[in-house]
Amino acid sequence: MRTFINVEDIGPLERAMAEAMEIKQDRFKYQHLGKNKTLMMIFFNNSLRTRLSTQKAAMNLGMNVIVLDVNAGAWKLETERGVIMDGDKSEHLLEAIPVMGCYCDMIGVRSFAGLTDREYDYAETVLNQFIKYSGKPVFAMETATVHPLQAFADLITIEEYKTVKRPKVVLTWAPHCRALPQAVPNSFAQWMRAADVDFVVTHPEGYELDPKFVGDAHVEYDQRKAFEGADFIYAKNWSNPGVTNAADYGKITSKEMSWTVDAEHMSWTNNGKFMHCLPVRRGLIVTDDVIESKNSIVIPEAANREISCSVVIKRMLENL
Repeated sequence: MRTFINVEDIGPLERAMAEAMEIKQDRFKYQHLGKNKTLMMIFFNNSLRTRLSTQKAAMNLGMNVIVLDVNAGAWKLETERGVIMDGDKSEHLLEAIPVMGCYCDMIGVRSFAGLTDREYDYAETVLNQFIKYSGKPVFAMETATVHPLQAFADLITIEEYKTVKRPKVVLTWAPHCRALPQAVPNSFAQWMRAADVDFVVTHPEGYELDPKFVGDAHVEYDQRKAFEGADFIYAKNWSNPGVTNAADYGKITSKEMSWTVDAEHMSWTNNGKFMHCLPVRRGLIVTDDVIESKNSIVIPEAANREISCSVVIKRMLENL
């Protein structure tokens, strides 16, 4: 495996899940694979879980780790081609990327959507430059359109907490005070479609996710109807994806507070478990009583980020 971006990259999910459970039993079993190998983690955006879990996973596998915060301690990087660099950006990615590749064996990249140019974001312009010019295996630590490490961890968590063979899993939009990217819901939809679950997406009209990710998943605009009988509720805000109206891309076109997940919402479910990728805005996405309830599994979900990343890095080390 040279790249990890989409669910197809991981291969058969049953095998990936079996590896995840194996690693969870012994996190240091494959430490020999990373001996004298170096992972470079490149952050264009802030991070807590991704940074900590990825670094821990790499260390578990015996790797050295270099962390580069592009916006704190590095030259400001230009990402566009054909520009006259007479502003505050001193170095171009086209030189920076191959230099980074000289110092490591594998690269993880975190770069969010700008939410102003849909074509630029959905082309994964920054990530694809790393894949093309670094000469190293590259995996996504959240990009403009996807967050596969999170979705893989979500699937591991659902597998651990499900009480029926084929659970009903609902991805629900919830309100937020800021415009957020679609990366988490995109990947969650993609991975749930590939898994053996009854998957439903619910959101206000106009917030339709890109068909590339949501595919033929059942979209239900009535949130209560969507929640009925659900085993898992995955709450997440996303800004307008611009699918039905390109001019709305990246904008907040709904602040409907009735979509906040509270105790009444959870009462519509089949004693459903509450999930969220974190960080979460309490009172907007979810109420205190729900996220602090016994049915909230956000902490085990976050813990599984170490496991999902371990599987990915292990696969890449095996192919070096």
